[in-house]
Order: sequence, then C-alpha cells, then structure tokens
Amino acid sequence: MDGYLVEQIRAAEAHVFELLDPDVLMQRAAAGLAAAILRRLDGAYGSRVLLVVGSGNNGGDALWAGVRLARRGVVVRAWRTGAKVHQAGWDAFLAAGGREVGRDQALADLQGWDVVVDAVAGIGSRPGLDQPVADFAESCRASGVRVVAVDLPSGVAPEPPFVEAPHFTAALTVTFGGYKLCQLTEPGRSACGEIELIDIGLDLSEPEVYQWQPADVAAAWPVPSSDSDKYSRGVVGLDTGSPDYPGAALLSAAGAVYSGAGMVRHLGPLPVINRVLDAFPNVVAAQGRVQALVIGSGWGQRKDTKTVAKLMAAGVPLVIDADALRQLPGAGRPTALLTPHAGELAFLLGVERSAVTTDPLAAVRQAAERTGCTVLLKGATQYVAAPGVHTVQLAVPGPSWTAQAGSGDVLAGIAGTLLGAGVRTATAAVLAASIQALAARATPGPVPPQQLAGTLPTVISALLDAEP
Repeated sequence: MDGYLVEQIRAAEAHVFELLDPDVLMQRAAAGLAAAILRRLDGAYGSRVLLVVGSGNNGGDALWAGVRLARRGVVVRAWRTGAKVHQAGWDAFLAAGGREVGRDQALADLQGWDVVVDAVAGIGSRPGLDQPVADFAESCRASGVRVVAVDLPSGVAPEPPFVEAPHFTAALTVTFGGYKLCQLTEPGRSACGEIELIDIGLDLSEPEVYQWQPADVAAAWPVPSSDSDKYSRGVVGLDTGSPDYPGAALLSAAGAVYSGAGMVRHLGPLPVINRVLDAFPNVVAAQGRVQALVIGSGWGQRKDTKTVAKLMAAGVPLVIDADALRQLPGAGRPTALLTPHAGELAFLLGVERSAVTTDPLAAVRQAAERTGCTVLLKGATQYVAAPGVHTVQLAVPGPSWTAQAGSGDVLAGIAGTLLGAGVRTATAAVLAASIQALAARATPGPVPPQQLAGTLPTVISALLDAEP
C-alpha cells in the first residue's frame, strides 16, 4: 500500500488529462464507487442511499455513482451542502430519478438511510467542516449509520500537518488512483474505516510512504535452516535495565527470547542480570561476541556518558532506546536503530512535542538525516526512516491498547533479535513493530507487554504457516 501526497495525485491526474477527457476519470471513479456501495447493500432494489454532496469533483463522483445506483433500483436522494454543485452530474442524477432533500429531511430520516455517502470535500479542501455539515457528521457518527466516504472523509486533512477538526467518520472510504497519507496514518486512518482503492489509470511517482502488510512480514521474517545453530541464528547482547528499573531488562529479554534469538547475552549490572536469569535461565551472563546489541532501555541516569559513542564507533548493529538516546554522538550510522517515541524524538530535534505529533513524517525523516541513523518513531502509527531513503515505511498497525509502559522495551528486544539474524536495519525495525502489532491483534486486550511477548512464538508460527 503506497501512500502519496496531494501534489503527486494532482500531477498524475494532469498527465492523464492531456490524453483523455477529464470526464473519463470521473466516470471511472463513479463506477468504482457505485460498485463498492452495491456490494455492501442487502439487495439493491428499494435500498435507500443519501448523497451529501459539495461543490467539487467529489460531489460529481457521488452524483454519477447515484445515477448508476438509481438505475439498479436504489432510492437515491441528495443533500446539496452548498450553493454550487457539479452541474452535469446533478442533471444526470435528476434525470435518473434522483431527488433533492434538504438538511432537515436528511437528518430526520437518518435511521432510514442504508448508506450515507460523504462527498462534501476532497483532497484539495482544508481540514474541518462548516455548520450545519459538522453537526450532521456528528449525528451520523452517534447514530451508527453506515457512511461511505468518497476519496477521504470530509474534514480530515489528506496529509500532514494533522489537526483536530470536525470530520465524518466512515465505515468505508473509496479512494481513487492512490492511497492518501491520511488513510495510512493516524489520526486519519481511524476515520476512514475500511479502505477500497479504485484504479483510475494514474501513473504515480515514488511514494511518500509504504504500508507493510502481514504477508510482507511473513515473507521477510528470518527463518532458520536445517543447518542453523545458535550462533548463525544470531547472538543478541542486552545492556538494559538498572537497579532502579530492572523491569526494562526483563522485558527486553522477553522480546529477544520469544522472537527467536539464537542466544541472548545480558550485559547489564549484576543485580539486574540475576533478575533476568531467574526469569529466563536460557540467557547467558558471560561476556562474548554478539551480532547485535540493545542498549538504553531502563538505564536511568548513567554516569558514563560515552557509552553510546564507543559502541557507535565499534560498528556492531545497535538498537538505541530510551535513556541512551540522550547520549547520541554527533555522527551516527544507518546500522544503528533509534527507537524514540514522540517526546524523545522532539528532544533529539530540539522542538516541541507538538511539532512531531502534527507532522510525524517530516520529523522522522529529519531525525534520520540529522543523526545518520535509521529511526523508528513509535506511536499509533509507527514510521521507519533511513538516511538517504525517500520512502518512509509504516509498520502493520495494531490496536491502541498496546501503548503502555514496557511495550517499547519488548520492541527493542525483538529488533535486536532481527538485527542479530542479519536483517537489514530498516527492515528489522518494521518487522519488529509489525510483529508486536500482530501479536496484539491476535490477543484480546488489554494484556501487559510481558504477556504479549509470550505470544510471539505462536503469532510468528501462524504467520509463517499462512504464507503461501
């Protein structure tokens, strides 16, 4: 699932317009929209559909789709939210038997509509809705009526910066040509519901983001062969936890052990090591060679502020989490993975947290270029950026209840396992975040992160068995 900026969609449309009449794209969009609605009706004849149309091409798409629905026996009505409307679409809609209703009737009959089609605003509009459309959108949400959004839910910003504003909440979003960033990233993704992409013949450029799917995770997950041993599978070193925060050491060890590390060495303080060995007797406390190292989780205030710089210079693949992020040297490397949440990333960039949350895509890219490291920005949407690479990768999304203390420690351990197995840094980051999300999907929550970590072997096995 590739995600694009509005300007990329517009440029691709302009190229098609040089070759075809613009109405051709509208008819392709309308046909796809009508088909998507018909598949979700309990029979076409006699079903009731309300079109809420604005003045732009989104309204035209909906009106032409309404023509097709009316011809199949659907009772179609339209509320014009503004003074203007797509005239050719409106004329065809009335000729096909469609009828206009006002706002009051649209609202009074709310429970009688099988589908409300949101076609108020498109990708060129500003976030938010004017009255009385905002009130109607909220009434739709509160009543549970099924809303189908045309291209994107009206009121939602199509791309960063994201702001809180009144918007429709859709059960289905039918989008055209390419996915928009709001459909793949929060907070827009939750407003879109199911997303169906209609190919209207656009030739799009390099995507801004790539959304991983479970099949991608299965295909990229490192599987040991019959001649693998604990060393070839990867030895992961953990310098995590402290006397004040021993739980971080236990959780990072759980992430590494349950995601399939060949061997886990714990290199933290002795009191912490003893706690880890009590929980995981397969962890090794002795010093030795490692293929990857996880540092920072639960460190607290360490007196030695040169640790990260020394390890960065040593060249071993690194996962740098939590407190270690405050010790970054001036120059990093792409084989070092930083795993900040929004607040930590704001610290790294020297900006307010709100600057990260309103435009996380720009922030994670800036962090990768500034530090020279690969960056995994944790949150409701998890972004992975690598220096010199334009397309940002998005992990498979998971349920929001996974955002709890300790989840990041488990994630760091999983990422360390993958780096130790030889997985490239950016891929390891996306895999780690994705498998944790898939485990959360598979486990009715909320459950604590240590319990979720224990489900990883089952989730990984099921995922690999499902891969054709």
